[in-house]
Amino acid sequence: MHTLLILNPGHFHAALVLRERHPRLTDDIYVYAEPGPELDRFLEIVESFNNREVDPTCWEINVYRGQDSLDRLIAEKKGDIAVLAGRNNTKMANIETLNRLGIAILADKPWVTNRGALPFLRSTMAPDRPLAADIMTERHEIATLLQREFLGQESVFGRVRIDSAGSPAVFKECVHHLYKIVNGQPLVRPTWYFDIDIQGEGIVDTTIHLVDMVQWMLFPGSAIDYEKDIELLEARRWATRVPLDKFARITGNEQFSRAIEDHVNDDVLDYFCNGELIYRIKDVPVHLREIWYLEEPPDGKDTHRSLIKGTRSDLMIRQLPETGFKTELLIIPHANKAQVEKSIQDCLSQWSDRYPGLSAVPQKNALLIEIPDSLRTTHEQHFYRVRDAFIEHLDRDSAPPEHRACMLAKYTLLAEARSKALDSPYEMLR
Repeated sequence: MHTLLILNPGHFHAALVLRERHPRLTDDIYVYAEPGPELDRFLEIVESFNNREVDPTCWEINVYRGQDSLDRLIAEKKGDIAVLAGRNNTKMANIETLNRLGIAILADKPWVTNRGALPFLRSTMAPDRPLAADIMTERHEIATLLQREFLGQESVFGRVRIDSAGSPAVFKECVHHLYKIVNGQPLVRPTWYFDIDIQGEGIVDTTIHLVDMVQWMLFPGSAIDYEKDIELLEARRWATRVPLDKFARITGNEQFSRAIEDHVNDDVLDYFCNGELIYRIKDVPVHLREIWYLEEPPDGKDTHRSLIKGTRSDLMIRQLPETGFKTELLIIPHANKAQVEKSIQDCLSQWSDRYPGLSAVPQKNALLIEIPDSLRTTHEQHFYRVRDAFIEHLDRDSAPPEHRACMLAKYTLLAEARSKALDSPYEMLR
């Protein structure tokens, strides 16, 4: 059995790890945190899981409140897996400290917000260290899973298509919102979330999901070496303007904190949460972009766009307002459409046990992969699925052999991208 230790749960993602029980987890959870609204919110969410009518959890939350939360956790060491989700400026150092003491780590992104954190990451990824993994929820999104499956089918996708003009073979973009609804409630963010020295900038934060998907989808089972396999070409960062009234609505605080005053003009905060980069990985040109808007539009939500160009077909993920922003996967053949369609049908037949109910529907010049609701899961559900996979890797000693190298590569890339963006114009690339 495993016991979870939760250190300073400043982000609601820490609570989502507890959304469901697990047969290999004890119900006792040990939380070490500074007292305050962040801890209170974490406890409220976990209590809502315990009190829900359908499949309630029964976590027994044991809380130590104090400024010496890390030292107390280490002294007591009542569990073997530490969960971290909160302030990112100290996260990597805390991860390394706990991991060095023999504790496995499951931690929210980002681990690295600047080059200074990379030595701690290298130590944590040493081959003799306990398993440490970040929470890559996008790997559990059904459209992403299917895009990866078809990417591996040469009869459908072919090979990655490199344009002679140099345009990206892979484009991925995510759009997020600072004010949004999570678990049916308005998301309240802590004041420090808007301090880029603590939270980190957008180019090193949510962008990590996109970098991770590129490695995981295009090079499954391959160890990626940043120095040998990646060439960073361009990087940008730019601000989303946050007026004081919106800041108050998101955080509950009526004034900007002194720590971010340098980024405030006329009661508007320039929050550098947007970023993009262009790079080559094993000679494949990639363009990634992360955009943050102030708040969700009516009936809107966070969205993900993805295009991977193949020699037989392109694979596209989209989310449209007219379909309720459901993720959709389109396969766009270049030629021999009938043969590609037959290959798609063959794949769907072979995958019927894993992905029951899939179908392919012609749509203009493409084939839409119809995904039944039974295969769809929410972003909130993905967190406990990541946790479950982590526990399985621990119990079976089955972590992918490329895991440590790929962790180093993706975080090094974004640390370097941030440095490059600081020396570049503060605007989108194109």
